[in-house]
Amino acid sequence: MREPLIVTIEINGQVKEGWEPVLRAFIHNFENQNEIGASVCVIHEGETKVDLWAGVVDYDDTPWQEDTMVVFHSATKGGVALAAHLLSDRGYLDLDAPVSELWPEFATRGKEKVTNRMMLNHTAGVAAFREALPGKSALDWDYVCDRLAAEEPWWEPGSRNGYHMATFGWTAGELVRRSSGQSLGSFFRNEVARPANADFWIGLPRSEHHRVSNLIRYKPVRGEKFSSYTEAFLADKDSMQAKAWYHRGGAESNDPASWEAELGGGGGIGNARGLARVYNAPALGEFVGSVQAARMSRVSVATESDAMLLLPTAFSEGFMKRMDNTRNQFGDHDSVLIGDRAFGHVGMGGSIGFADPDIGLAMGYAMNRLGKSILLDSRGQSLVNAAYSCCH
Repeated sequence: MREPLIVTIEINGQVKEGWEPVLRAFIHNFENQNEIGASVCVIHEGETKVDLWAGVVDYDDTPWQEDTMVVFHSATKGGVALAAHLLSDRGYLDLDAPVSELWPEFATRGKEKVTNRMMLNHTAGVAAFREALPGKSALDWDYVCDRLAAEEPWWEPGSRNGYHMATFGWTAGELVRRSSGQSLGSFFRNEVARPANADFWIGLPRSEHHRVSNLIRYKPVRGEKFSSYTEAFLADKDSMQAKAWYHRGGAESNDPASWEAELGGGGGIGNARGLARVYNAPALGEFVGSVQAARMSRVSVATESDAMLLLPTAFSEGFMKRMDNTRNQFGDHDSVLIGDRAFGHVGMGGSIGFADPDIGLAMGYAMNRLGKSILLDSRGQSLVNAAYSCCH
């Protein structure tokens, strides 16, 4: 006989019958994993099965509301990728064409043969700015794109992949802007988020700032081991990893000016419901045609050692794929355990949004206390595991 739930925190929202394991995992995160404020949403075969929120927006005990939002870092990249694939499906963005056709200024200093696909799958080689971006220059779209176009690649484009942590927002985002004639944030809002009725923004209007919870930084324990990526940038300030972290042009997660900027690499804002809703149509095969949908699901590049993250990774064109490093013999066990044909993106600190078209599953998780993992930590993974267990 299953033991009754003993809940010590107020949980808000709904859970359909048969989906209680997600509720249990959500409660466990608060009671045993130091969750502070969070939301989780699961949509299966077009029906919302789980929509929960709980906790506080900061240490001041202000309750997390149904419409509370957070910055979910690189989970933003999935939204950018959705925009790019929609444009490709409509015939405005040829993913196999050279970038020079849309962005001729980019085709310099060894980047002449870079394709649009390489800009999405992290093989373009411009994973970090070699020199610092001044002041708050990340908020100046044209300036950063000009700087990116002038960069020399860290490796021969197409020869390997390395996670473009911040620069992806401009490599992929500028393709969206030039092919659509709209800014990245406007196209995403008009063609992806609004049709899905999704609270997911790349460039948040000032009128919505009051709904945002600040992020709470991870506090390491003395002697704690970090990821290979983190160890690399702490050990060598001249490493590509350090430059990717520090040369971000003044973008800050808790800065309202950064919320308003269209930072496609990691400045997206929303909640779990918004993440799940933008992935619902892709999960049902209703977002793009079958050929484009196959590209979204198919692994485009995989490696035993990502040039940036220094662990095994796998990507489709713009999306993270399943990455099982739990048995990695070389240290890092950070993983993203989703279905083989599922696609989406995690955000630094723990958030995730993804679609699994094999079972019609769309899911989002967003929280304000950052974990230390580069990929998905135990809070998010436990929720994902619970959702999958309910689908079978």
